[in-house]
Amino acid sequence: MDRIVLERMQFFGYHGVLPEETRLGQRFVIDVEMFLDLEPAGRSDDLNLTVNYAEAYAKVKEIAEGKPFRLIEALAEQVASVLLQSYTSIYEIAVRVTKPHPPFETHFDGATVHIHRRRS
Repeated sequence: MDRIVLERMQFFGYHGVLPEETRLGQRFVIDVEMFLDLEPAGRSDDLNLTVNYAEAYAKVKEIAEGKPFRLIEALAEQVASVLLQSYTSIYEIAVRVTKPHPPFETHFDGATVHIHRRRS
């Protein structure tokens, strides 16, 4: 199965349910796996036959650094939805959003949600 993976993209956002999260903000790490047929692009060397990952990165950045979400689940869902709508060649997408340092006493590396969506 072919895929394009954007790994460990880091953004600063104001997502969360706690007052300090929406006031102070924090770093978020986002991974995206886009499943699509890469053979036509690979054979032709034509950018139009694949997903331009610089453009995809810009879309994720706009979402992550834009309107605050209370839940990282909602942030992940929005990333998946926008990328599926933007690129008809993507037939499945997986999005992982990690909040590395939740603003409460923790003894773990962070909180992560991982969603997987298919084009209907």
